[in-house]
Amino acid sequence: MFAVIRTGGKQYKVAAGDVIRVEKLAGEAGASLKLDEVLLVSNEGTTTVGTPLIANAVVTADVVAQDRNDKIIIFKKKRRQNYRRKNGHRQEVTVLRITGIQA
Repeated sequence: MFAVIRTGGKQYKVAAGDVIRVEKLAGEAGASLKLDEVLLVSNEGTTTVGTPLIANAVVTADVVAQDRNDKIIIFKKKRRQNYRRKNGHRQEVTVLRITGIQA
């Protein structure tokens, strides 16, 4: 059984036991979350597609950790103008372990 959920403007294919990294969500490590924006649920050959969401479908997950992604470097340059700008960014993420899918 798997589901497609939407969180943080992105879509993720998840199944029970998966560990995913999503945009930062509120909650301490060990807390339980309910993700209710379920777009698709597939269970042993039967697939339910929402329009755009499936009513009463919930994916439950436990917060494993609040973390940050690797640093990315933003470098801007205009040739022959002595213009250089270097900037770095680390996106904050939440690590989730999917515990169940209710359709």
